[in-house]
Amino acid sequence: MPVYYDPISYLFSLLWFLLFVIIIFSPWYKRMALIKAREEIIRKLEKKRKSRVITMIHRQEQIGLFGIPIFRFITIEDSERVLRAIRMTPPDMPIDFIIHTPGGLALAATQIANALVKHKAPVRVIVPHYAMSGGTLIALAADEIIMDENAVLGPVDPQIGNLPAASILKVPEKKDYKDMEDQTIILADVSEKALRQMVSYVEDLLKKKGMSEEQAKKIAEELATGKFTHDYPLTVEYLKSLGLPISTDVPKEVYELMELYEQPSSTQPPSVQYIPVPYKSPQGNQPGAS
Repeated sequence: MPVYYDPISYLFSLLWFLLFVIIIFSPWYKRMALIKAREEIIRKLEKKRKSRVITMIHRQEQIGLFGIPIFRFITIEDSERVLRAIRMTPPDMPIDFIIHTPGGLALAATQIANALVKHKAPVRVIVPHYAMSGGTLIALAADEIIMDENAVLGPVDPQIGNLPAASILKVPEKKDYKDMEDQTIILADVSEKALRQMVSYVEDLLKKKGMSEEQAKKIAEELATGKFTHDYPLTVEYLKSLGLPISTDVPKEVYELMELYEQPSSTQPPSVQYIPVPYKSPQGNQPGAS
């Protein structure tokens, strides 16, 4: 007995199948297109500056079918990838390292800094917005730190868990050991070692970049001893006053690249909004007028 198909039902089934495929593969396609667009700008920047461009940009990303946000920071996986990129770079080729990060693991940051300081050609760390904590440690390994005039770095004082090592050491100054818990005594001991190690490391890192012992020691004391809170923003003006090699000539391609990392929630409008075109000087014209 012949079987008859309802063409309308068949068409609807086909449409539902195609919609299902689009929903499944759309995030993957968008991500691949985004990666390709980023790579095109990186190649353009490399050609312009005749350098190897390495990026380490930690922004909130949305992945997967439901756009679940993930928050990024410096990890061992990051240091493995950066070290691999440096190994693949000829010794006589400059490196432009674009960094945007809240910080992360001290071990990973020191590994990256060690590799950068050993590179024979000039190393330039570019900070378009901020590089805090471990990001600052990496910036200190550069021959030149190129920052947006409003960008900031941060202190590199060690943190023990969620507590500043320098603050933990204040406890024994105010209490007798007999009045302290064993855990507090242990934390104070670890904090003392961590501070000593970080100050020594920063000083040695700066001396390897050709800085005098006196200046390197001064900068290490400023940034690594807990003089500031860990999230305190260190401005371009302040960093220049310390004698660090700071420039504000950020290539325009870096800003173009950063635009490709901004991924606001698809269910909520962005909290910051503006007409995304450069304006001419007013001089009698209305804003945005050509």
